[in-house]
Amino acid sequence: MKAHSPFSRIAQALPLLLPIIFASQLTARDKPERWLEVLSPHFRVIGNGSEKQARKVADQFERIRAAFQKAFPGLRVDPSAPIIVLAAKDEKTFNALTPASWKQKGQLMRTGLFLRSQEKNYVLLRLNAGDDDPYHVLYHEYTHLLMNESFPQIPLWLDEGLAEFYGNSEIQEKDVLLGKPSAGDIALLRENKLLPLTTLFAVDHSSPYYNEQTKGSIFYAESWALAHYLMLGADQEGKKPLNDFIGLLRQSVDSQTAAHRAFGDLTQLQNQLAEYVQQSRFRYAIVKGSTEMDEDEFKERELSPADAAALRGDFMIYNQRLADARTLLQEALSEDPSNAQAAESMGFLEFRQGHQAEGKKWFTLAVKLNSQSYLAHYYFAVLTMQESSQGPDATQVESSLRTVTKINPNFAPAYDALGGYYGIRGERLEEARMLELQAIELEPNNVRFRVNAGNILLRMQRADDALHVGKVALSMAKTPEETAMVRTFLESAQKYQEYLASVKQFHDRSQAAQKEATEIGQNTDSVHEDNSAGSMTSDKNSPPRLQHRQEVTASTVASSTEESAPALARRDDRPHGPREEAEGKIVTVKCSPPASMDLTFASAGHTLLLHSENYFQLAYSALNFKPSEELQPCRQIQGFQARIRFYRIKGQSYVGELIAIELRK
Repeated sequence: MKAHSPFSRIAQALPLLLPIIFASQLTARDKPERWLEVLSPHFRVIGNGSEKQARKVADQFERIRAAFQKAFPGLRVDPSAPIIVLAAKDEKTFNALTPASWKQKGQLMRTGLFLRSQEKNYVLLRLNAGDDDPYHVLYHEYTHLLMNESFPQIPLWLDEGLAEFYGNSEIQEKDVLLGKPSAGDIALLRENKLLPLTTLFAVDHSSPYYNEQTKGSIFYAESWALAHYLMLGADQEGKKPLNDFIGLLRQSVDSQTAAHRAFGDLTQLQNQLAEYVQQSRFRYAIVKGSTEMDEDEFKERELSPADAAALRGDFMIYNQRLADARTLLQEALSEDPSNAQAAESMGFLEFRQGHQAEGKKWFTLAVKLNSQSYLAHYYFAVLTMQESSQGPDATQVESSLRTVTKINPNFAPAYDALGGYYGIRGERLEEARMLELQAIELEPNNVRFRVNAGNILLRMQRADDALHVGKVALSMAKTPEETAMVRTFLESAQKYQEYLASVKQFHDRSQAAQKEATEIGQNTDSVHEDNSAGSMTSDKNSPPRLQHRQEVTASTVASSTEESAPALARRDDRPHGPREEAEGKIVTVKCSPPASMDLTFASAGHTLLLHSENYFQLAYSALNFKPSEELQPCRQIQGFQARIRFYRIKGQSYVGELIAIELRK
């Protein structure tokens, strides 16, 4: 975001004249603020200025999109999430919407904000900032959007440098001029000492060089100058260092190492950059071809006070101003209790604050008010799944997610959620895998989608393929959190691969022994039936099967096989407490790929949350009834009376680790 160059002043819209009703007249303080919506083919602009201003913003976004499409045919110019532009007519409106952290003393003065999420992309602009080029911030923020959509590994200096490079574009009737020199940046760099490149390359979102007024300006200016030099200056020497740098980043080489390998001696590059900013003439690129828009395709309307408050409240949620968001959404619902946007946003607010039951109520209402609200359908399904993937509302999960994919076929999280839903239930696994692949195709840089696809493969006993998927995901991880998530998955997949190999070896030995016994005439069938009770034991990684035994009592449980499945994605080893028993009712069962189980158990007026990393390892038995031949614990044991055995665990969100489950009628 540009720190030091403001905008040119745009004429303010004339205030609306309100009719006098009888003898009373609204004061200026009581006037509802007028907000307009302009819909263009690819953008939605919401502004509180004039209709001309809002249409101009939409027109400029459409033009810069067309310019990018012509200049970079392979670049994805339309992200899967919609782009919503809030065009604030003045500083007061702009400041009312900016993050709380921007209001701290000494913070960098900004005129634009870009917020990206899986549901929506928000751009906030201030229209009257007083620069000769009022559309600089539009191009700047749109560049951020495209770079983050197509190249999430981009370091901060290059992200800001390219945004400044393309922010200084000029759209003419026949041509588009890209990378015009920035007089303000050049003047600032000539008057100040350049940052060492090692410092520039190390700046991140928490750095003072990115946030503080006294330091931020030089960071933005130098980032622009280096990007400009690497794209247009070094190109005169027949080099493509920036292409080499980006190629190394795509190979998961860290930014500092990639800079040394692509740019060579950084001291020499520093000297070349210092000379570059002192030159008298700068090149820029010209993209030939008209970018004229058909404004007949633009549609505008005046928003109702409720719609305007709901839209700003929704933006506040993404902007982390949750208290202000709630105030605006309550204002919208007070004005119009049937406002679908306000209900949907209120559901999202409750969801963000961990109030799942309240969130689901609001999303249910939003679906009723607007059946085409794909986000309301999506979050209703997500919250229903979190309650229980096996409960009475489980069928609504599939129905809601299918509805989402019909309303918005490009919304990748819906395919991911539906694939995960089938994976948790252990059904339709091939379809689950294809759904995850569809999500990845829509958002190829989403690491979480790839890990979820790997979990589906583990459920399909395709550990080799799961490991391959995990290694690709690790090469794409951008944050410490993503890296930790992928490494945990890889460790789990490796253990499961080893387990499957041991199972095969065990089966091979068993078959060989059985063949040998048959050949020498031994009769190995010594099993007798007892219909009073049955025991269920785990058959490796298949569903536990019923096995009748000679002696079964109320307290008898079957031990798991000698070579049981490993604990997948196991938490760190920790000491556990004593072995305990409890009698009561299994209230809920939640399973997660590949084999973990969380079980809620009601006993003697208390509720116990119990966990198993691998439900195939549990010992299952039944008292006074004969279960089916194949037990599906995740689907069949919820609601049963039971006796459970578990180890007490301290310092965890659950009470204990499950050992055995005895079902009772």
